[in-house]
Amino acid sequence: MPTMVNVDGRLAGERDAVVSVFDHGFLFGEGVYEVMRTYRQRPFLYEPHMRRLRASADRIALPLPTTDAEIRDRITATIAAAQLPGEAYIRLLVTRGIGEIGYDPANCPAPTIVVIVKPHVELPPEAYADGVKIALVSVVRNHPDSVNPLIKSNNLLNNALAIQEALKRGAAEALMKNHRGELAECAMSNIFLVEDGAVRTPPTTAGLLAGVTRAFVLELAAKTGIRALEETLREADVATADEMFFTSTTREIVPVVRVDDHVVGSGKPGPVTQRLRAAFAEALRTV
Repeated sequence: MPTMVNVDGRLAGERDAVVSVFDHGFLFGEGVYEVMRTYRQRPFLYEPHMRRLRASADRIALPLPTTDAEIRDRITATIAAAQLPGEAYIRLLVTRGIGEIGYDPANCPAPTIVVIVKPHVELPPEAYADGVKIALVSVVRNHPDSVNPLIKSNNLLNNALAIQEALKRGAAEALMKNHRGELAECAMSNIFLVEDGAVRTPPTTAGLLAGVTRAFVLELAAKTGIRALEETLREADVATADEMFFTSTTREIVPVVRVDDHVVGSGKPGPVTQRLRAAFAEALRTV
């Protein structure tokens, strides 16, 4: 499959793209990233993604002098070079940059900016038609006073360990608790429960990444007349939920019909989830 990489403005194929081993993104995981996808070859919700990227960079004191327009030009050039047959998956990474081994940011005079473009791969249709299973894992989401989940950090070991546990249990996603035992988010997405027709999702104070698609779905719920609440959720709420779904940039809205051995609601994607998926599809017609 065609993949193109843009490293600091230089285009290369996936086998030829390189970043120095002295880059602090490689040495220490110092960096932030965003994942986007295209519809009709255009990055979706580009501005919110860039606002979050810059907020993440600010939280680790990582300067990003390149403008949003310049970064968009790099993304556009990388997509064009990839010559994809369909839509694109875009991964934008910004690291501390190349410097001496040490934690002082002054060691790195300039950040490294990487754009990875490859074909977007859809989930199988049955994932949306029938729903998926997720697992409530033992891996706890990072404490906000440790590595704040509001930072979309290149250091993804916390998420990787969670999803590895879920995969061993035959699940498509990992549902994580925070240090207080509350539901926080999934390893690669945000979680939503539906009860009595109302959509409920954990607040950012639960220690989660404020998803761009999460915010978009909350807006869709308001426009669609569906009551949506950000409130504390616990494991017991899973047992009483009529429906569940998770959201992410690359997967949109995915129905959840099972959490480990517990069947959610009727065991099929529910009417609120389906209404939101229809509203999402309708919104895409105007982007």
